[in-house]
Amino acid sequence: MIDNTPIKQRLQITFGKFDALIYISNLDVAKLWERVLRRADLPILYSEGFNPRPRIALASALPLGISSECEVLDVAMRTPISLEGLIERLLATSPSGLRIYRVDEVPVRSPTLQTLVRSAEYRIELDEAVDRAALEERIAQLLRQPTVILMRERKGQAVPTDVRPLIYEVKLDGTGDLLAHLAVGDQGNLRPDELGALLELSDAVVSVHRFRLHIDRA
Repeated sequence: MIDNTPIKQRLQITFGKFDALIYISNLDVAKLWERVLRRADLPILYSEGFNPRPRIALASALPLGISSECEVLDVAMRTPISLEGLIERLLATSPSGLRIYRVDEVPVRSPTLQTLVRSAEYRIELDEAVDRAALEERIAQLLRQPTVILMRERKGQAVPTDVRPLIYEVKLDGTGDLLAHLAVGDQGNLRPDELGALLELSDAVVSVHRFRLHIDRA
């Protein structure tokens, strides 16, 4: 049987964005990864046509200004390579702020990562002046509501959208940080800044960190 699949190996790279990298767009992150992979001399597969592009894809867009330790990049290879020493090889060509945690090989015909992402968890550091007791009451009130309407722009118009199904869990931890488990992916997406607006925290957020992506790998 002849294998006509141009992809000979698929890798998923789990990485983090820190420091100045949190302020670059997802498009620029993809370009950054293209440079890292090329400088590491990996046999990445390119698309065909007039303007060939590397066959790489991020699991989920990360809003500007948010750090992360759980981003995932899908990379298609034109020839298989060994994973031994690969993290060190990639780190040698990576800029400051890019941390690489693991590299996994997945079946060539696996679904795209974007279709498998379900949700994300965030740690939101708040200003010390925030009244935590009052915030806990606002959180409880938000979670009690059967619907939560947020105005979102679509085709130049503000459209009321029920985002309550996109909020899985919101709570304060022992340090006073806000922990939020929110939907991400094809079924819908709620950004941390939108949650902050709903909780009247728009001017009280010090930093946001995404620490877990829930991906259906079945």
